[in-house]
Amino acid sequence: MHKELITFTENLVKNLVKQPDMVSVQEFGGDDETILLEIIVHESDMGAIIGRSGKMANAIRTMVQAYAFLHKLNRVKINIDSF
Repeated sequence: MHKELITFTENLVKNLVKQPDMVSVQEFGGDDETILLEIIVHESDMGAIIGRSGKMANAIRTMVQAYAFLHKLNRVKINIDSF
């Protein structure tokens, strides 16, 4: 489990939403070369996380992948969902 990566992603997302207590980041089993993260936010915060034309979601993915690269972790795939 990559706790530092999860904490970084969680802190990044919590600063972008109106309901930070509802943010959850979980790691799921990927293959040997990929880390699979799922970001779950409140339904009302989905617009803030995805952004116009998906630009915010792409920026989040870029930041998380850069963090993983700097810490010599595997490639990261991110799934964003709401509840």
